[in-house]
Amino acid sequence: MRNLSIPYTADLLVTSGKAPQELEDELRFLLATKLFEMHRLSLGKAAEFCGMAKLNFMFELGRFKIPVLNLSDDQISDELLDD
Repeated sequence: MRNLSIPYTADLLVTSGKAPQELEDELRFLLATKLFEMHRLSLGKAAEFCGMAKLNFMFELGRFKIPVLNLSDDQISDELLDD
């Protein structure tokens, strides 16, 4: 497995008010969320990426008002025209 390292300063910890592991978990979640929104990761892969169970990841997406059904315009059109 490949590893990604993102350096950050102590200032970020202070302004976030989080412990280092909490901040890193949040950053990993935010990256997974953005990749999911961009259709770069599936729901399951995004959840796996940030170390969450799929159901927990779905719940967190809902808290941030991010749709769990992440369909493209073409997919939505296809769904509506299937009748």
